[in-house]
Formats: sequence, C-alpha cells, structure tokens
Amino acid sequence: MPDRTRARGLRKHLGNLGAVGWTGLVMVVLYLLVATVGRLHGSPTELVALGPEAPSLDHPFGTDHLGRDLLARTAEGAWTSLWICVTSIGFALVVGTAVGVLAGYRYGGRLDGLLMRGVETVQALPQFIFVMFVIGLMGTADMHFGPITVSNGVRVALAIGVGFVPYFARVARAATVVELNEDYVVNLRGLGVPPREILFREVLVNVMPPVLGQAFLAMAIAVFAEGGLSFLGLGVPPPHATLGNLVADAGGQILGDAWWYATLPGAVLVLGILGFNLLGEAYGDRNRSPRLARLKRAGTSKSGAPAAYATEETK
Repeated sequence: MPDRTRARGLRKHLGNLGAVGWTGLVMVVLYLLVATVGRLHGSPTELVALGPEAPSLDHPFGTDHLGRDLLARTAEGAWTSLWICVTSIGFALVVGTAVGVLAGYRYGGRLDGLLMRGVETVQALPQFIFVMFVIGLMGTADMHFGPITVSNGVRVALAIGVGFVPYFARVARAATVVELNEDYVVNLRGLGVPPREILFREVLVNVMPPVLGQAFLAMAIAVFAEGGLSFLGLGVPPPHATLGNLVADAGGQILGDAWWYATLPGAVLVLGILGFNLLGEAYGDRNRSPRLARLKRAGTSKSGAPAAYATEETK
C-alpha cells in the first residue's frame, strides 16, 4: 500500500509539471543520456583517427581535429559543465538563502541594511562581467594552499556562485518578509513559540519553494556562463573538456566542412540551458501563491495556528 501511495504521489507530482515542465525534463534527461553514454563509449583523450572525421557508427559524433572521439569528449564536457553548474548554484543557494532570510528576519534594522548593502555591492557589476573580473584576478593556474590544491574548475564554480549570491539573497529576503507578516506567524508568536523555531520550522519551509524555483533558472544561466567562460579561455583549461571549450576548439574547422565539430557539442549545451530553464519556469508556476495559501490552510487549526502547535484550548 505505501508503495502504491508513493507511486500515485509521484505521478501526480510529475503531472503538475505541465507541457513546459515535461519538455524541460526530457531535455535534461537527453543531456544526461549523452553524458552517460559518451563516457561508456571510450576515452576522451585517446587518438582514434588521423584528424576530423564525420559522424559514423563507430564515432556517432565524429572526431575532433586531433582525431579524438567527439562523443566521449562531449560527455566529459557535459559532466564537467554540470558539476560546475551544480557546485556554483549549490554554493549560491546556501549562502544567498542564509543572507536573505537573516536580512528579512531583521527587516528594516541595521543588520538588514548592512547585508543588503553588501549584496548591492556585488550586484553593481553585471553577473558575467563580475565572474570574468574575479577569475581574471585569480588567474587560470591551479592554486596551492599547503596540502590543498584549488583547481581552476573549483575557482570557476565559486566565482559563478558568488555572482549568484545576490540573486538568491533578494528572493529569500522578499519571501521571508512576506511570511513573517502572515497571520499564522502572528498566531505562533501569540502561542509563545520561540522565534528561532518559527523561523526554521515554518518560515524557512515556505521560503524554500520560490527559492528552489529560481535555482533551476539559475542553473540554466550557470551552464551558459560556464560555456561562455570556457569559450573565452577563462574556464577549465585543455586537455580537460567542457562544452564551451569544445565549441571554441572547433574554430575554423567549421569552415573546413567539419560541421559536426561545433554543432553537436553546441546542441548538447543548448539542451542543458533550455532544459533547466523550462524546468525552472514550470516549478515556479507550480509554487506560486495559490499553493502556499492551500498549504497554510491545510496545516492551520481553527484558531489560525498550525496544527502541530495547537494546544488543547485552541483545538
């Protein structure tokens, strides 16, 4: 019975994605499929031909200018790009949400002003320009701090993540201010529930859906940003592959009739960008105000306090 219940819940959850969400999900699955199949196909560094060869049964994506299998290199690039994307957005999500919730909790106070001035300072430059500036300051070589080595890929992920912190901080702050002014928070305070418990058990739970919806959209931008940085030579350096540096390596090869060289890795890059973007749109539409209102009504007692906190007198 529990398995059937979970299956029905999953079907209902997926059904709520709508056409846009399903399209995005299919694109992300295709992206991951290419990344997985390509890694099983062969080595991204092994020379399997004398030069660029058109797609064939042996090499579905063809080979690059050095004779390396392009499907294997595209797969490595897809995983590298995805790793940088998830790491950067995960970092920005944690830091930005913490800053935004804290600023919203102290709305109008000195701490709120201090935190938001810091956010505005980071946001003064356009995101992509800011990331280029940070990476330009750090350089592209690996950095060593005693036994710890920070690779260029980690620095790219952190630079992109820092650029996204204001994005999540503003969303989390706005959502926190709205939640703190809801009736259920007033009722909880009246029941004597500690402020910290209200913040972490109730407010933060309702703040996360809009923040997570923005995370999918941010992942699409992060995939694009990583591709752009690699294309400009500021991303992960060769021989490691990313989708951006594969397109950059193609260069003039397209003019030599090697159409597959940039087209196929570029198509996988577009799949990732569009897929995450459409998923973000669908998730955001699904978690707007009507859903939050229903959740609050469902978890609220007759007195207006969530059932988890209702006392014998209020039930």
